[in-house]
Amino acid sequence: MIDRLDADLIALLTEEPRLGVFEASRRLGVARGTVQARLDRLQRSGVVKDFAPTIDSRRLGFPVTAFVTAEITQSDLSVVEHLRGIPEVLEVHTVTGSGDLLIRVVARSNADLQRVINGILADPGISRTSTVIALETKIESRSVPLVQAAVNE
Repeated sequence: MIDRLDADLIALLTEEPRLGVFEASRRLGVARGTVQARLDRLQRSGVVKDFAPTIDSRRLGFPVTAFVTAEITQSDLSVVEHLRGIPEVLEVHTVTGSGDLLIRVVARSNADLQRVINGILADPGISRTSTVIALETKIESRSVPLVQAAVNE
């Protein structure tokens, strides 16, 4: 689906997201039109979802990161819309195992985390939660190694 040039382009823009198409083409040693066409194709195919800034929640005043496992009433899909309305909820995944949803949240403090959890539990479709607090992030969210692995297969 992607080749070495695509991978190099993604890596370059991940490292320097404000880099323009012309400068990217110069650094990669290809024509500007080639870079633009590759970017357009990567976006159209959904491989590149966006060029949004990466926010550091700690520097934004939310130093606590936690993972909440929620058990839900299986037929109640409105829970996801409820969670979408909580700003501190950053990700929600359906999972296998003891819970139904894995929710990544941030908070201003441990006491504020309790407020966020209470907000999650406010939906009647959520029957129970279990929370673990992340002490330290050892590997930040990343994608370049995955892109490189996709090319090497």
